[in-house]
Amino acid sequence: MGSSPQVGQSVPDFTLPGGTLTGDTFERSDYTLSAARGRTVVLAFYPGDNTTVCTKQLCSYSSGMETFTGLDAEVWGISPQGVDSHESFARTYGLRMPLLADTGREIARAYGITAPGIGVRRAVFLIGPDGVLRWKHVAVLGATFQSLDTLAEHIAGIEGRTGDGRAGTTG
Repeated sequence: MGSSPQVGQSVPDFTLPGGTLTGDTFERSDYTLSAARGRTVVLAFYPGDNTTVCTKQLCSYSSGMETFTGLDAEVWGISPQGVDSHESFARTYGLRMPLLADTGREIARAYGITAPGIGVRRAVFLIGPDGVLRWKHVAVLGATFQSLDTLAEHIAGIEGRTGDGRAGTTG
């Protein structure tokens, strides 16, 4: 397992293939972290599609998408399965966030969350609008996940946000 980025540090940039379910269409695209600058990004690493805890976690985040949008934040789910698996997973559960395929686990390694046996630890990284890590949680066992309320609280506390919850400058 590599070293995980520390709070206050810029995070490794990456581009991964993925897709987002919009209505009945699964729109495939490449997702580049640096292209999301100006918004908060929640990177939700999870071990696998269609597994009990991962399904609960991503359904929770998907059903709370308006909360994230209201905080000018995006949620990206990242796991080692391919885009075809992600499309099936998204369609089965109506997941509305991008699901990214880290099939070689390169990004999981860059974020220090690979683990023997399970492949990828359940982890959440909150990346500020400036590309700096603001908060993270890396699970030891991964039987639970960070709630929507916990994430919303941490997103709302990111410095540089204006009073309406949107990213902005202070001064």
